[in-house]
Amino acid sequence: MSTVRVFISENFKELLQFIKSISFSKAIRVGIAVTLPVLIGIELGYLEIGLALSFGAFWSSPSDVIGSFRHKKFGILMSATLVMIVSFIKGYLHFELWLLLPVLGLITFAIALISVYGFRASLISFSGLMAFVLSFSLESELEIYQYALLLGAGGLWYLLLSKLWYRINPKAETEEFLSETYLLTAEFIETRGKLIDPNEDHEKLQSQLLKLQSDLTTNHETLREILILSRKASGWSNYQNKRLLIFAQLIEMLETAIANPVNYDRMDALFNAHPQYVKRFQDLIFEMSSQLRMIYEAGNDYRKLPKNATMIQCFEKARQEVALLRETEYFEEYLMLQNLLEYQEKQSDKLKRIKRLLGDHNIAEADFIDRKKAQRFIAPQDYDPMLYFRSFSFKSTIFRHSVRLAVTVMIGYALGSIFAFQNPYSILLIIIVIMRPSYGLTRNRAKDRMIGTLIGGAIAFGVVFLIQDPYVYGIMGVISLVIAISLVQKNYKASATFITLSVVFIYAILIPDVLDLIKFRILDTLVGAGLSYAAMLWLWPAWEFVEMKESIQKSVSANKDFLNKITEYYQLKGNIPTSYNIARNQAFLETSNLSSAFQRMTQEPKSKQREMDKVYELVVLNHNFLASLASLSTYIKNYDTTEASERFITATKRIELNLERVVQCLKDKTCQGTAALPENELLFGEQLPNLNSLEISNLGSQNKETVRGLQEAHLVWEQLEWLHSISCKMLRLAESMELDY
Repeated sequence: MSTVRVFISENFKELLQFIKSISFSKAIRVGIAVTLPVLIGIELGYLEIGLALSFGAFWSSPSDVIGSFRHKKFGILMSATLVMIVSFIKGYLHFELWLLLPVLGLITFAIALISVYGFRASLISFSGLMAFVLSFSLESELEIYQYALLLGAGGLWYLLLSKLWYRINPKAETEEFLSETYLLTAEFIETRGKLIDPNEDHEKLQSQLLKLQSDLTTNHETLREILILSRKASGWSNYQNKRLLIFAQLIEMLETAIANPVNYDRMDALFNAHPQYVKRFQDLIFEMSSQLRMIYEAGNDYRKLPKNATMIQCFEKARQEVALLRETEYFEEYLMLQNLLEYQEKQSDKLKRIKRLLGDHNIAEADFIDRKKAQRFIAPQDYDPMLYFRSFSFKSTIFRHSVRLAVTVMIGYALGSIFAFQNPYSILLIIIVIMRPSYGLTRNRAKDRMIGTLIGGAIAFGVVFLIQDPYVYGIMGVISLVIAISLVQKNYKASATFITLSVVFIYAILIPDVLDLIKFRILDTLVGAGLSYAAMLWLWPAWEFVEMKESIQKSVSANKDFLNKITEYYQLKGNIPTSYNIARNQAFLETSNLSSAFQRMTQEPKSKQREMDKVYELVVLNHNFLASLASLSTYIKNYDTTEASERFITATKRIELNLERVVQCLKDKTCQGTAALPENELLFGEQLPNLNSLEISNLGSQNKETVRGLQEAHLVWEQLEWLHSISCKMLRLAESMELDY
């Protein structure tokens, strides 16, 4: 009975969380925007006007995605404008099939290519395509220009509703994404803690880390836009400034969690011989992960924030265990563990600062982050009109996608018109919704759409068979639409099920033969999904292995720039420059993009997964390189270090040179100097101090300053040697890879 109670309790919590989510909130907003004009139109006897306003609102809504309200407003206005234009043009497309098809393809291509301007532009493009396709099914008694203008007015009505919604709860997006970041960071830290155990499946955990880091980086980019680009309003800036400081701590926590100041082989040997160290450090790391989860559950109630007592106890036990190594022959292992312990202390400091910021403590204005400097972290989107025309090349993924989509739409409409399909436009709608630039996403959406439509059709058949009340159909249609919109990002299969239910219930009010509608709905979905999948395979496919070279180049170059900034800061010290943090952010972002590109590659056909093992090894090496950079960065920023020596500068230059060669090798296969790597490794090794020869056999009798110097020498030179080793392996892999057609 208790198990059932726990199950119900957990599912009820998930349901409440879903109802509170911004996805559900947006779905309610769309539901109101769509139904209210229709109801008012029916009441006043102007149904045609109400319908036009509803369609305009619905077609403008896709641009209402997470981000600053200024960007949302721009997206909704552009969507409304595009919807007006395409609907006006469609009003005059009364051609024979042979002439309509090329016009249909040309307009589809022109609208789809707008996606070249970025993610929000792709949603504006989707609005235009959806309005264009659905216009084939809509016959209005209004004049063409009147109908088009009312569609634009519907977009303005949706914008007004969104603005009102934002005013009511302006903190919703910030709080939800911060909460999600707490959970992802907690999971990332916990996974890093599991990696300490030499008995765990390290390859599996490494894959989980790559995925989590990618998700975290995506969340970070969204939060940057929300927190940095949002306008300051009365009584709101102090809240935002505090959240921006919390966000900065979460970014630092990710960097510190990635940092790993250990020699893996020696550390595994120590943990195998002394498993108590594994337990002590895991207890500590898992406690910090648990505290982040408790912060998530506490929400804005600072009274529920976790206390520090358990974490302090974990630190005391870990310090006692590590201190025992000072008197043993494990002198190098002691330095490793001491550095690792101090990293966790820095991590706990960030955690405590987050709790203070969430509490009722006042923060000095001097502590707030300069927004003008912070804006430099957000890459501006290029809206140059010439970019549209410069994209006319089959080297462009978006251009290929646009051509592919246009041809598939032409084929779909031709099939729907020639054969006995009820509504050819329905096939086009399925194609537009399913087809994406990447093969894996298109395949998954096609599969989920077909399954969801079949399930939705079966449920709709049962409901229509049992109930014949148009008012019930109307209510269930709106409810189904709201649920479908709220689930689009979370569960596309379930969303497709409710979309089918919504369409069937709404049409059931107007069409008596609903069973015929369900049959054609399923048939249209199967044809549209089949055409989309076939087009991705055979019409100018854009396989990920072709793009992989560029993804690797960008990530390696970003890591090289980060290393360069670390070297500069190590030499100059002082305040951390903004350019340093930008380089760090770019390194994390490009590593995340590379991981995402690899995940897309794994979803493609086996025959198109070129050099899979080598690519995976290079992705992991690149991630390890960033982890090592994070170790250097965290140590140099948080401790008073000695002056950077000539040997340090020489070593970093050698590593940067290797990374340059990796990029050059991938770019044009001119891998100069690869044959001389063994000699370079030998020379590099001679640059490093021999720690075993240092007089540190009796650490207990030495002062803190001496021990600190040894810790710095050990960590810095171990990491440099590790970075050089990774860069050499990356260069050899780059030389041997064949990622061209």
